[in-house]
Amino acid sequence: MAPVIRRARPGDAPVIAGFNVALAKETEDHVLDPAVIGPGVAAILADPAKGFYFVAESDGRIVGQTMVTFEWSDWRNGFLWWIQSVYVAREVREKGVFKALHARVVEEARMAGAVGIRLYVFDENRRAQEVYRRLGMRDGRYRVLEQMFDGREGD
Repeated sequence: MAPVIRRARPGDAPVIAGFNVALAKETEDHVLDPAVIGPGVAAILADPAKGFYFVAESDGRIVGQTMVTFEWSDWRNGFLWWIQSVYVAREVREKGVFKALHARVVEEARMAGAVGIRLYVFDENRRAQEVYRRLGMRDGRYRVLEQMFDGREGD
C-alpha cells in the first residue's frame, strides 16, 4: 500500500530528529549532536518561512521524510525548492516511499509557482544519486562550496 504523505507537525519532531541522526551516520559516518538537531527540527516546524517537512506514513507510523527549504533566484525570477534531510526507514526502502515523497514535493512546488527543485547529495552516496536520477533529476552544473561559522565544518 502506498504511504500517506503529509506535512509534518510539531509532534513529529522526535521522529524527524532521529531520522536525521540516522541519515548522517549512514551516509557520511557523521554523528549529529542531539542538542543541536532537536532544536533545529523544532525551529523549522515552528516557522514555515524557514521551510517545512513532508513525512510518509504507513500503518500509522512515520517511515520517511524530506525537508524543503527555499532559494530565491533572480536569474529565474522565482523560488527554487531545495529537497533536504531525505530519509526512509530501512525496512521500507525500495517500496516507493521516497518516490511518493518526491512526487508530493514536485506537485506542491508546481502549485506554489516554484521554478524548479534541487537537492545536494553526499558525493559518495551513489545509491541515493541513482534513485534521484531515476526520478528525473540530473547532475546540475554547480558544485556546492561552503564556509561554516560554528566550527562544524562538513556538517
